[in-house]
Amino acid sequence: MDPCPFVRLTVGNLALKIPVASKPARSIVHPSSSPCFCKIKLKSFPLQSAVVPFIPPEKNLPDSQVHPIAATFHLSKCDLDRLAGKSIFAGKLCLKISIYTGRRGTTCGVSSGRLLGKVSVPLDLAGTLAKTTVFHNGWIRIGKDAKGSSAQFHLNVKAEPDPRFVFQFDGEPECSPQVFQIQGNISQPVFTCKFSFRNTGDRNNRSRSLQSEPGGRSWLSSFGSERERPGKERKGWSIMVHDLSGSPVAAASMVTPFVASPGSDRVSCSNPGSWLILRPSDGTWKPWGKLEAWRERGGSDGLGYRFELIPDTNGGMSAAGIVLAESTLSSYKGGKFVIDMSCRTGGSNGRVTPGSATSPACSPRSSGDYGYGLWPYCMYRGFVMSASVEGEGKCSKPRVEVSVPHVNCTEDAAAFVALAAAVDLSVDACRLFSQRLRKELCQEVELVG
Repeated sequence: MDPCPFVRLTVGNLALKIPVASKPARSIVHPSSSPCFCKIKLKSFPLQSAVVPFIPPEKNLPDSQVHPIAATFHLSKCDLDRLAGKSIFAGKLCLKISIYTGRRGTTCGVSSGRLLGKVSVPLDLAGTLAKTTVFHNGWIRIGKDAKGSSAQFHLNVKAEPDPRFVFQFDGEPECSPQVFQIQGNISQPVFTCKFSFRNTGDRNNRSRSLQSEPGGRSWLSSFGSERERPGKERKGWSIMVHDLSGSPVAAASMVTPFVASPGSDRVSCSNPGSWLILRPSDGTWKPWGKLEAWRERGGSDGLGYRFELIPDTNGGMSAAGIVLAESTLSSYKGGKFVIDMSCRTGGSNGRVTPGSATSPACSPRSSGDYGYGLWPYCMYRGFVMSASVEGEGKCSKPRVEVSVPHVNCTEDAAAFVALAAAVDLSVDACRLFSQRLRKELCQEVELVG
């Protein structure tokens, strides 16, 4: 089947210049001594915010390698049709950006930032499914005195085609659902999922169709621990992805149990549970990625996660994983798990943070090309994948989107499907231990107890 058409609208290369001589004495704080940020809005899409770096007045352009992408909007064909819809009450489609000085957040319900100026960029999305369109790239004067020596705001706004394969689970992962590929109004089955417990009668499920690695080495034991642990824990969950012929093409296996931290009923960030995402290779399983998850403390009380790729070292285990996604999802509202190599900051809806301190993507200039000359940036560029995640207690049927350049074979797509299933199951694995799980996630001994 053909992929689904998508457009990726990005806002990047943000920068702010305010000549020192034009600084009003009592109106604003100069951004060289105060942080600046902006809020970016496109119609009914969720509001996004980003830090705006200050650059000296004598500098002409911001460093695009340091501040590439600040916000991204992923637009499906339906989104484009809706945005292009004619209405006597709606004006021309515009991207609206408000720039503030001060810190982000609120104090006593009042925004703590002070409005510096607003920018409106007209958008004509017709034709963006077929070609890249740049709507603005350069400086805009902001503030009340637009003719004088006012502040200047730099941004780049562009839309580019980003076709994706779309997969839809027809049930919750723990119920061993089918997975359909979606193209418009057409859907066809492509995978089946089998959920099981490794330490029950189905313990050897992972090795029935593929031989174990020569020498008896277990990838599972190399990356985690299956030993019995005292106290509250959830362990042994596994999901196998098969193609329509019944051959296993990917798997997700819980390698580190999800254990309540001492004196609490939650999985802590200091002792997260983890999954190994596996792919078949030469008659055995090889690790492709590792997902860690935990329950955040504080007001967010969300699902914290970290996903990293595991380098193929031809049997060696010394290379460290490469963090591609690290953020938080709402445990109650859900959100989206996203891997996007061009994004640098994360948000409450599960935005990835490859530019965080724990990721090598924070210093991409070392290769001279945003790090794309180095693994994994030579393999994974731009948007990679996303998976919808429902909150606790809600029926979750993950919808998975994978960018076309990252799918070269059935196993590629299946690995992303297995990862989406592991993310979804982690919401249940990280539920408070004072709450009982549904029966499909409980082993027989737990049900009897």
